[in-house]
Amino acid sequence: ADVSAQKIGYDIASHDPKSGHLRFIEVKGRIDGADSVMITRQEVITSLHEPEKFILAIVSVNAGFANEPRYVRGPLVEREPSFLETAIQFHLPRLLERATIPA
Repeated sequence: ADVSAQKIGYDIASHDPKSGHLRFIEVKGRIDGADSVMITRQEVITSLHEPEKFILAIVSVNAGFANEPRYVRGPLVEREPSFLETAIQFHLPRLLERATIPA
């Protein structure tokens, strides 16, 4: 279900009826070759509080076409951002080193 308008730290709540697993998927589209991606404070907090459920789906876009997403699972950082931080800019190539192809 698309929950992006609710601003709760992810865009999609995905429920697998067979396994019963719930996943919180945050989708970030980036132009092919981009070197950074911005993740909001709430998205980072969700990754910390729900590490088994959280997936950051990074989709590179080239000439208007979306490539296959890459999944970064689990916590994005080791600590909660301070209240002074509204977002964190991540180095995209380094983040993609942790990424896998959806299974």
